Amino acid sequence: MKFHMIAGGPKPVAPLSHAVETDGFVFVTGQMPDTPAAPGQLPDGIEAQTRAVMENLRLVLAGLELGLEDVVMARIYLTRVKQDYAAVNATYRSYFAEGRLPARTCVGVTGLAYDALIEIDLVCRRPCTKVLTDS
Repeated sequence: MKFHMIAGGPKPVAPLSHAVETDGFVFVTGQMPDTPAAPGQLPDGIEAQTRAVMENLRLVLAGLELGLEDVVMARIYLTRVKQDYAAVNATYRSYFAEGRLPARTCVGVTGLAYDALIEIDLVCRRPCTKVLTDS
C-alpha cells in the first residue's frame, strides 16, 4: 500500500492521508468545501460548497497523476439532503463527461467537520499506463 499526502493539498481535518493506493485502486479521503489557502473557511451555499469539494478532489487527483475520468465510485454526504440534493446533482454532473458518470452513493448525515453542507470521497482505478513511481 502507498499512503499519499499531496503537497499543497487540502489541510486534513483529522489524522488521515489524502489517499491510499493498493492493487491499482486509489481511495481518496472525503474532502471538505474549504481551500488549502483558507482551511476551515467555507463558501456560502450548496452549489459553491459542491464546487469547492470537487476542486479539492481534483487537486488531490492531480497530485496522484489522476483525473476525474479515473473515478469509479463516489460517495456524497449531505447534511440537508432533501433541500440540497437537486442542486448537488446538477453541480456534480458538470464535472464528468457525458456517459461517464461514476457509480455513486448519496447519504444524509447529521453533521460534518466545519459544519460543512457536503463531503465527497472517491474510489479510483489507476490505468496501467498511469503508474505513479514515487510519492
